[in-house]
Formats: sequence, C-alpha cells, structure tokens
Amino acid sequence: MIKHLSRLWFVALAAGWLFDFLFWKKLPGISFPLFVTFCVAAGLYLAWVEKIRPPWQSVILVLPALYFAWNFAFRLEPFTALFNVAAALGMLVLLAAFFLQDRWYGYTLWNYAVQLFRLGMNSLSLPLRVRRSPPGEARQGFWNRSAPILRGLLLALPVLALFAALLASADPIFGRGLENLLKLFKLERLGEYIFRLLYILVLAYLLAGVFLSALTQRQAEARPQGARKLNWLGFTEGVIVLGSVDLLFAAFVEVQVRYFFGGRANITLEGFTYSEYARRGFGELVAVAFFSLLLLLGLSAITRRDVPRHRRVFSVTSVFQVILVCVILVSAFQRLILYEQAYGFTRLRTYTHIFMVWLAALLIGVMILELTDRLPRFALAALLTATGFGVTVNLINVDRFIVRQNVARVAAGYELDSAYLASLSLDSLPAVVGFYQDTTLPADVHASLGGILACQGAVNLSQENPLPWQSFHFARERAKQSLRPLQSELERIYPVYRDGQGFWNVKIDGVSRQCFSGGWD
Repeated sequence: MIKHLSRLWFVALAAGWLFDFLFWKKLPGISFPLFVTFCVAAGLYLAWVEKIRPPWQSVILVLPALYFAWNFAFRLEPFTALFNVAAALGMLVLLAAFFLQDRWYGYTLWNYAVQLFRLGMNSLSLPLRVRRSPPGEARQGFWNRSAPILRGLLLALPVLALFAALLASADPIFGRGLENLLKLFKLERLGEYIFRLLYILVLAYLLAGVFLSALTQRQAEARPQGARKLNWLGFTEGVIVLGSVDLLFAAFVEVQVRYFFGGRANITLEGFTYSEYARRGFGELVAVAFFSLLLLLGLSAITRRDVPRHRRVFSVTSVFQVILVCVILVSAFQRLILYEQAYGFTRLRTYTHIFMVWLAALLIGVMILELTDRLPRFALAALLTATGFGVTVNLINVDRFIVRQNVARVAAGYELDSAYLASLSLDSLPAVVGFYQDTTLPADVHASLGGILACQGAVNLSQENPLPWQSFHFARERAKQSLRPLQSELERIYPVYRDGQGFWNVKIDGVSRQCFSGGWD
C-alpha cells in the first residue's frame, strides 16, 4: 500500500512533462543526463516520503547510471553515445527491479529475467490496481483537493466555447480580440498538442508503474533461487564435448606458437608473408572466444556432476579451455595490432581491441567462478565486465584516440587517411587542432588537417541556427573553444562552400574536395 499516492502521480506527470520539455524537436545533449538525474532523484524522494530505506547494495546502482548518463553529454562519437544511453537506462531498470533487494548481486541469469519480466508487467498493471490510502487520509491528499478543480475546468470548457462563439459573432470587436487571444495558443498546432499530451500521459503512467514496482516489491518476493540446472546431459557426454573442443583449441594454439609467435621465418617457409598471415582472421578468433564462453556456460548448466570427482574433472577441463581461449585472444590481439600498423586505426578496430581485453577478463572471471563453484554468479561478472567496457570506451575517447594514433603513424612513413579523419565526430577536433599547430608535420598533412577543421567549423559548429540550451553538449562546446583562435585563418586559407547539389566542399591548395567523403588523397 502506498501512503502518498497523489505525490507519486504528481512526480510521474512531472517526469512525463519534463521529457517533453527536454526532448521534443531538440537534439539530445545535456537534456538526457538531466532527465536521468530527475528520475533517480524522484525515485529516492518517493522512497523517503514513504519512509522506505532501500539497502545500499541496490542504491549503489545509482552511481553507474549517473556516470553513463552524464558521459552522454561529453561524447559525440556514435557508438559511445549509444552505449551511454543504453547503459544508463539499463542501470535504471536494474535499480527499479532490485530497489528493495540486498542480495541482487548473487542472483542468476534466471533471477534477472524473472525480476525484469515482473518489472515490465508491474509497470503496466500496478497503476490500475495499487491500493489507496484509507479514506480519512485520502481526503487530505493533493489529488483529492485538486480533482474537483480539474473536473470543473473540463466541464467549463465546452460551455465557454459555446458562449464565446455566440458573443464573437454578435460583436466584431470582441470577436477580433478573441481571435487574437486564441492566436497566442497556436491552435493550428492542436493535433501536435494532443499527440504530445497523450505520450506525456502514457510515459507518466509507465513511470508510475515503475516507481510503484520499485517501492512495493519487497525483498522476500525475490530471494535468490540458485542456479537452474536442467541436468539432462550426462557427465561423460559433457566432458567429451569439452575435451574435444580443448584438443581442437590446443592444436590451433600449437600452430600459433610455432608460426605466428615464432617469428617471420617460420611463416615465410609456408608461403605467407608475415603481414598477410597476421591480418587474417582476428574477427573469427574473437567469435571463437565468445562462442566458447557460451559453450562453457551452457554445458555447466545442463551437465550432471553428482560426485566430487566429476566436478573436479569438469572444472579442470573448463579451466584448460579458458586458458587456451585466452591464448587465442592474444593471437587475435596481435593480429589486430599488425593490421592497424598497416592500415591505421578505425572505430571498429578500436572497439574490437577494447572488447577483446574485457572478454579475456570475463573468461578469467568465469574460470575463477568455476573453480570456486560460484558459476551461477556469472550474471554479476557479465554486468561488471560490460560496465568496465563502457568506462574504458568513455575514458579512451575513441575518435580522439584514432586521430592521435593515425597522425602519429605519419612519422613512421605511413600515409594519412584524411577522408576517414574528416568523418569522425567533434570529439576528435581538439586533437586535430593540436596536430594542425604542430609545425613538424609534412605540408600535405598540415593542409589536410586544416581542411578537416574548416569543414567541421563551417558545417557542424556554425552559429547560423543556434541550438536550444537543452541540446547543449560539452564535446561540441570544447570543439568550438579549440577552434575559435584559428577560425579567421581557416576561413582565409581553406574556404568552405556548398556546390549546386548541396554538398559541402573545401578548397585545399586550390583543389576542391568534398568535406565528408572520400577522395582526399
């Protein structure tokens, strides 16, 4: 039972209106972290009003939710921005699902699925069936005091419309004044207003259900149930599957040690160049590592291990496979490094680099959980790994990292892929400015960087259509600040214009090039 149901509805409606105010026809920016912060504060406020003290083990989820939400206002690189949104919303969902649970970190994947399904059902049904306060208390509530006023206004509107139409028809001066008054409300956009009101109400309803679920689903309803082991596969069959995969992986690792890790000479004898051999297959090796993880988890869930000897043999076989997979990941990591040395860094290659490191960390975590007989806690390990991956992506600033690595390759004699750098987000601009001011770079590289800056400044940082404050973004502001001292110089040396087809072009040494397409070099 909720004691202050009217306050809950007021907070939910305020959140729905705030969503519309922050996001309707506006580019996302600081609006997203503000909305997430409001939702977190609203939930904690409602818990305080209801005199509910959630355990710190659940409240700690607030920290990663706010971290990823606010990082959204600092990173414009698409994947990082998307990950920040997904991670922040995911943490809010977990916070709502486990708000009153002090041992959620020990839950299995099945427990997570049950709690999230329950939260979804509650968000749809709880607002309709929640118990209200006793009548004596309800009369003092905000809703009970304001409901007669709202009903009166709804009844008065059609009556006022009828008499206003008659009076406007009777007196043209009154009619003109009434028409001017109605123009202030822009009634030609009535359809838009109705649509916005409807989605505000729907969002408020769903948020009310989420708040109700978080505040009413007591700890006793979701105790950890342990691992749901089906145990339909015999021990012998499970070990044979694991053992055969181990033998295959061992044979592959032996090739890696003899050829790839052994140096250039051994590979050349087989008819491959070292760079050709190294650049092949790192994507497939990452897929092998990922699917081997799924295989370990699946076999652990369905294989019978009735006696201690069976558990030991299964654990040893699993650990051996994890070790082999880690060696395979090292091979994939080295292949990717050589690929980047030859062709430079891209977003996908950078993501893959970071993903491989955290996948190896997850595999080691699985090995530790298997040895300590705590594999059902894999859900927590996966959550921590995903969080670590997200933190790393934010800290490394992917587009800035790519600029630094690719421009640094110029000193080693490699060409600069200027067209690719031009396609990066404004996250990269301060790094490009830094290299543009480096007088030791070759003249053609300096000119290409100047063209990139001129294009970004004219197209993405133009003040012709200033954005509303809800769309403010720290990365965009930092790019403006870094570019401002060079603006007049760039406009003079690298003029930017639009051609007859509407494409942006820049002149570099008298040659026109499209701003955000290939063909720079």
